[in-house]
Amino acid sequence: MIVIHTEKAPKAIGPYSQAIEAGGVVYCSGQIPLDPATMQVVEGDVSAQARRALENLKAVAEAAGTTLDSAVRCGLFLVSMDDFAAVNAVYEQYFPGKPARTTVEVGRLPRGVRVEVDCILFKG
Repeated sequence: MIVIHTEKAPKAIGPYSQAIEAGGVVYCSGQIPLDPATMQVVEGDVSAQARRALENLKAVAEAAGTTLDSAVRCGLFLVSMDDFAAVNAVYEQYFPGKPARTTVEVGRLPRGVRVEVDCILFKG
């Protein structure tokens, strides 16, 4: 088991790792729209928040020696399903391979953000 960490993504805000690699599979923890340099929530609408969260996830994938192209499954957590179309428009730019995905509406997310995304990457 390998712990993945990069300064190009926000530090974990709890007792967990950015990702863990085991048996050629990388399990990425959920990323929220925190600026890794300031650890503050990015300003802007849900599209801006989605873009930052996905950039953070991309940085974790790269630290694991792979890319988001190797994603086999994603989890998308939204505070409101009203944001579904806007987040999808950003999401599809990062996952053209269309991995399996679950999208759920949740009551709250850390730091009051509107979107969180996680994924599982297969390195083989």
